[in-house]
Amino acid sequence: MTKILLLGDPDPRVAAALTGFELIPADRDTLDAVLAEHAADIPALVTRGRIPVTAGLIARLPKLELISNFGVGYDSVDCQAAAQAGVVVTNTPDVLNDEMADFTVGLLLATIRRIPHADRHVREGHWAGGQNFPLSASLRGRHIGIAGLGRIGKVIARRLSGFDLPISVYGRRAQPDHDFPYHRKLVDLARAVDTLIVVLPGGPETRNVVDAEVLQALGPEGVFINVARGSVVDEEALIDALRNGTILAAGLDVFADEPRVPEALHAMENVVLLPHIGTATQHTRGLMAALAAQNIVSWFAGNGPVTPVAETPVPARAKP
Repeated sequence: MTKILLLGDPDPRVAAALTGFELIPADRDTLDAVLAEHAADIPALVTRGRIPVTAGLIARLPKLELISNFGVGYDSVDCQAAAQAGVVVTNTPDVLNDEMADFTVGLLLATIRRIPHADRHVREGHWAGGQNFPLSASLRGRHIGIAGLGRIGKVIARRLSGFDLPISVYGRRAQPDHDFPYHRKLVDLARAVDTLIVVLPGGPETRNVVDAEVLQALGPEGVFINVARGSVVDEEALIDALRNGTILAAGLDVFADEPRVPEALHAMENVVLLPHIGTATQHTRGLMAALAAQNIVSWFAGNGPVTPVAETPVPARAKP
């Protein structure tokens, strides 16, 4: 029976869909022991990104053919090492686009209108005690900037178009399938807008691209929303910008060292902090689990991967 390494506790629905395979779970504490017993016989693994799939780990799995990443972002997988080893990496795109777009709009509104703070105001008895909740900023009159106009970014733009707000964009290149004003530099986008939503992929190319200069350009009425990866923002620069009034507020679903969130952010009233829940619904996680499992099933049925990533070309023998 083909062995599949389940790395870092993926959604249980992945395991449920992999009938006919021998499933080998491993976490940080058990990984070395699991590899000592099974490494020579594992041709595929499933990961959700909590344990990095490094070049070293790939080298310890001599029969590895496929890495099925549970999630659209796969920056925790060393794709260069995988490609050099002839290993194909897959992810779970598209099935989560709508969920992420809905969530991003919700986080934007929660941040600008301070909805979590207003909820706490009621629960703590301040309203009943005669204290009105302070007036908040508004989405009205704002100019939205979206950094990263990939699959998810485009759906976010479509959602926000319904709010009758101007939208400008930044990405690796201009794209012909939309008419939003395009900026070649992120700092230029930040300078042109007052609300910046980041949907960029993680990885070395985007590490700390949202830095002090970008936040300064966003300005004192600026709102920063990060639903991408914590690595894309210089967290210390963001803390300083929030503390000093360089920007107005931030809504964060991702952090540089999850699940650890800087204490300085905990103490701030102008930030909404969420525990990386952008896709965390029963509906969408079920679709992601099904696709992650489908990539494995299809591969070992000889039909090739369903959603391979561009960095790891599929060998000709594995193509349907």
